[in-house]
Amino acid sequence: MKKYGAPSIKKAFGILSAVSSTREGLGVSELARNLKMAKSTIHGMTSALEEVGAVMRDPLTKKYKLGFALLEIGRSAAAQIDLKTTARPVIESLMEKTQASVFIGTLMNGHVAILDIAESRQDLKITAPVGSTIPLVAGAVGKVFLASMDEAQAAGIIKSKGLRRFTANTIVDAKLYFRELDRVREKGFAVDDEEYIMGVWAVASPLTGLGQLRSAIWVVGFKASLDEKKMKLITGETQKAAKTISRRVQEQLMGKRGINHP
Repeated sequence: MKKYGAPSIKKAFGILSAVSSTREGLGVSELARNLKMAKSTIHGMTSALEEVGAVMRDPLTKKYKLGFALLEIGRSAAAQIDLKTTARPVIESLMEKTQASVFIGTLMNGHVAILDIAESRQDLKITAPVGSTIPLVAGAVGKVFLASMDEAQAAGIIKSKGLRRFTANTIVDAKLYFRELDRVREKGFAVDDEEYIMGVWAVASPLTGLGQLRSAIWVVGFKASLDEKKMKLITGETQKAAKTISRRVQEQLMGKRGINHP
């Protein structure tokens, strides 16, 4: 099958790569000469890149430098890499304490993408491939992400996607669902009581302080193995694990940026 060349994307990345190679920035003429492109092409593409914040133009020198949008994307990318590495021992420890599978994931393109999983050692367990996605309006982790948004944004997503019924326990009434999100905001965690898959429960807690990277961890197991005492233990341990991961990733990112902190 013939690959799509996407020439505009390649040219845009060429401009960004060239601009990133110098601290002083590059003007239209320099970019055109270095990249062997017409000035009109460079002008049009830099204008588009400037509009989305990927580059910024110095009003005095007229030269382009990388914009703050790329800085935030870079931070989020670094956070995602650090997140998986840093979280691994924490989610493994949480799995041992809860004897249930522990997932870590991020909000991506309107879905929840699974970054990593520490599978339960039990013969019968819940699992899913790393990289797979689940619907944003499904289960405990979806509630955590939607609760982290302002009400207007969450309402817009729910209206566009709809509240799909996965099981008899799924909350499909919008008013009841928004009350549930209020409870998540108040408590700091979300619960799925057979709402996504019958016979399966989950507890999710958000990771904080990672910039634009909305992430969470969630513990998933079978309802038959759960009682009130164990539920309380899992909820508490999940929140502790989320705080630990958040703190460790923030410390690593601050260290990489050369920021001193107590």
